[in-house]
Order: sequence, then structure tokens, then C-alpha cells
Amino acid sequence: MDYKDYYKILGVPKTADDKAIKTAYRRLARKHHPDVAKGKESAARFQEVAEAYEVLGDAEKRKRYDTLGANWKAYGSGAPPGWPGGGAGQGRVRVDVQDFGGRGFSDFFETFFGASGGGQGIDVEELLRGAQRGRGPARGDDVEYEVEVSLEEVLRGTTRSLSLGEGGQTRKVEVKIPAGIRDGARLRVAGEGPQGPGGGPRGDLYLRIRVQPHPSFTRDGDDLQVAVSVPLSTAVLGGEVTVPTLDGPLGIKVPAGTPMGRVFRLRGHGLPRQGEGRGDVLAQLSVSLPHNLTERERQLFEELRTLGR
Repeated sequence: MDYKDYYKILGVPKTADDKAIKTAYRRLARKHHPDVAKGKESAARFQEVAEAYEVLGDAEKRKRYDTLGANWKAYGSGAPPGWPGGGAGQGRVRVDVQDFGGRGFSDFFETFFGASGGGQGIDVEELLRGAQRGRGPARGDDVEYEVEVSLEEVLRGTTRSLSLGEGGQTRKVEVKIPAGIRDGARLRVAGEGPQGPGGGPRGDLYLRIRVQPHPSFTRDGDDLQVAVSVPLSTAVLGGEVTVPTLDGPLGIKVPAGTPMGRVFRLRGHGLPRQGEGRGDVLAQLSVSLPHNLTERERQLFEELRTLGR
């Protein structure tokens, strides 16, 4: 098929918008219209201009023309000749990689068949899978499982042994979960998914991590927040308080007159940081008020109130 440069015929660049193309067409159509210009040359020129505008003035035709040039009409019926739904009596059209204009296969098929296959019953994804099968066995699907871990396991890292059913059999896969993993993180285990059809390569296994709530700690990034209750006498007079950590309890000194809500930072006792080191434990003090006072305790508090304290 001879190639006609429709852009050159209309005298516009390939980047011209719809308005510029329409303006050029109207100007040339008036100039070469048989009622205005006489002679076979003008008539032929008028036909060329009309043909050029028929293609460039239609968004879908222009897209096919820009991609395949002289071969654009071969795909106008919704499928290439020789393919399902293609032109009758014509051979299969060979399309090289350069014919795609630098775009992917899915863009190419969408251009000529539309998102739903152009009404010809052609499944683009099935065509692609067929092409892949022609190159070799297809790869298996990827699968994802949700795995729960505790804060203690986040601190030290852990492993999970998964039993995956496949083809009526059970296959065990052991996965290492690194220390410091975040809630919602997605771990990829390459090549541990289902087997591909026809003995194709396995897909990938993904683990979605869920960190279980802890009865004592609240996680804030790599830090751990914990509430510590101290007696009123310790808050007033000072003393030593035990703070829980994932490594075990630690003692800290509370100065006299410590207000309720003060936060003490225990550095390096939190969760592992990405790279190296660990976060901190943030211990927030609350004052535990006495209940069921004895008579003597009541007398002492009365004395304190009398002293204006």
C-alpha cells in the first residue's frame, strides 16, 4: 500500500490540533473545489485533501494512521486481516516491534480493538497470554497471605512456616520475617507462589504483616509508649519506679515533686530501627491515689490540708 503523508497534504505538522487541521482543510477545500478550480489536477488535489481530512479529522483513524502509516486501513474493521474478525481472504499481517511506535502491547491492542475488543469478541488479555504461551510456559499467579506477629517478634525477628495447598497436595514454605517490621508491610518471597500452567515458572508469594496490639505498649514508629503508675508518696517525695520494657523491667529514679504526666525516656529499649540501633521506651507517669484510707492516713492528709499543702 502506497504511503500518503496526510499531514503534508494539508500542510500541517504532526503536532497540529483538531482546530488547525479543520482550518487547513477548509482553506484547501475552497481553493480546489470543482466549482472554483477547473482541471483534472485540481479535482485530484481536492480528493486528496478530502481523504486526508477524513483520516486526520477522526481521532481513532488518526491514531491508527500515526501508528501504522500506510497499513492503517488494514486494521479499520476492528481486527487485523487473517485474525478473528479480520478481512476475508487476506493473509496474516506481520507487525514488528517498531510498528508499535515505542508503546507496549496493551496500548497497541487497545488502539485497534478498543478496551472491550472492538465488538469482535477478541479478548486482548487472552491474545497476550497466547503470545506468551507461544514463547514458553506461562508464569504462575502471585498470591498474598496475611500474617500476624507480636511486638516481641518484631523486636527479635521471627519465621513463619506456611502450608500452601496446590494440586491436591500441601507444600510448606518457611519465611523469615525481619526485626523491626512495620504493621501493613508487604514481604515478597520470589518464586514461592503457585506453579505456572504447563510446568511454567512459579509466581511470587507475598506476606501482608499485621502487628498484634500489645497489652502494655503502644507503638509509635520505632518507639514504645507505656503508662507507669506510681504512688502519691513517690511522686511527692521521689523514689525508684520499675518500668516494663520488652527486654524486661528496668528501674528509674523519680525526682521529688514529679508532676503527673511527665514522660521519662529510656533510650535504646524500643524496637529495631531500619539500618541499626533501636528506638526508645517513653514511660509516662500517672499518680495512683490511695483508696480505703486508714484512720491514721486520713489524719495525716487532714494535717497536710491544714498546712495548706
